[in-house]
Amino acid sequence: MLSRRNVRVKVMQILYALGRDVTQDYTKGLLGYRRQINQSFDLYLLVLFYVIKIAGYASTDLKNRKSRHRPTEEDKFFKPILATNPHIKSLSDNIGLSNLIDTHDIREKLDEDLVRLMYNEFLKSEDYKEFLLADSLTPEDYVNIYLSLLKTCLQSNHFQEVLEDNYSQWIDDESLVVGAVKKTLKQLPVASDFYKEYIPSDEATVDFGEFLLETVFFKDKELLDIITPNLQNWDAERVAIIDMILIKMAIAELLNFNSIPGKVTLNEYVEISKTYSTDKSKDFINGILDRLFKQLTEDQKILKEGRGLLDS
Repeated sequence: MLSRRNVRVKVMQILYALGRDVTQDYTKGLLGYRRQINQSFDLYLLVLFYVIKIAGYASTDLKNRKSRHRPTEEDKFFKPILATNPHIKSLSDNIGLSNLIDTHDIREKLDEDLVRLMYNEFLKSEDYKEFLLADSLTPEDYVNIYLSLLKTCLQSNHFQEVLEDNYSQWIDDESLVVGAVKKTLKQLPVASDFYKEYIPSDEATVDFGEFLLETVFFKDKELLDIITPNLQNWDAERVAIIDMILIKMAIAELLNFNSIPGKVTLNEYVEISKTYSTDKSKDFINGILDRLFKQLTEDQKILKEGRGLLDS
């Protein structure tokens, strides 16, 4: 689920925190990084669990309607189709997913009032009304109704607040998590082990992320010595903290990850700077990295594997 870009951002944030707090050491930083990685997956589980529980609330709604002293015509003909079809049940009855939800303590983070609120809100939507009126339903119809349910949740300020209250990194991880949940819903009915592809891989989080964090932290002076001569009229101490962290990370990546195309590395860090640094940072970082890339390539310190990796 986590791409290298997501991992780069998390490494950057940990390095920034370590630089701001002298009481923090590398071990604490590494633990913080691992916690962020785990919480990204937790967020995926929580958002998916909300979709499952909100859909499942249709069964509770049916019981409530049946128990009314004077049921309406709507109550009499209500069908809990959101909860009882094979598509959503491939999630709600999935033992592996249920075990993950338990081991990651996701159930205790679920707000039952929010489930009821989102369910009632969704019942008012045109998508749901059209879904109920359909003469027959295709697999695509089921996928679309749960995507619509997810959209209703994400448009709710209350839903957003609950997620952020549980996980402060929700703002950073929202697009990642939403993309993963959408992908899951588009695969309905899911395979029994569908969740395995969303578990963070060691290749991205350990082999790449932890190595990058360790390299930048422990080889800070070496990286600074490479960067400083290319700052031209800039004093290294005057460079914005985030900008310097991103430049160091890019150089560490260029020097140590031969399989990643050099231009990809440069572009990734320029893109990250657009979100996390100043307006002028992208041009500054792009200029510095371009000079450093050419210099290190000429000095044969960057040796990329495969044809075209330096320029592609």
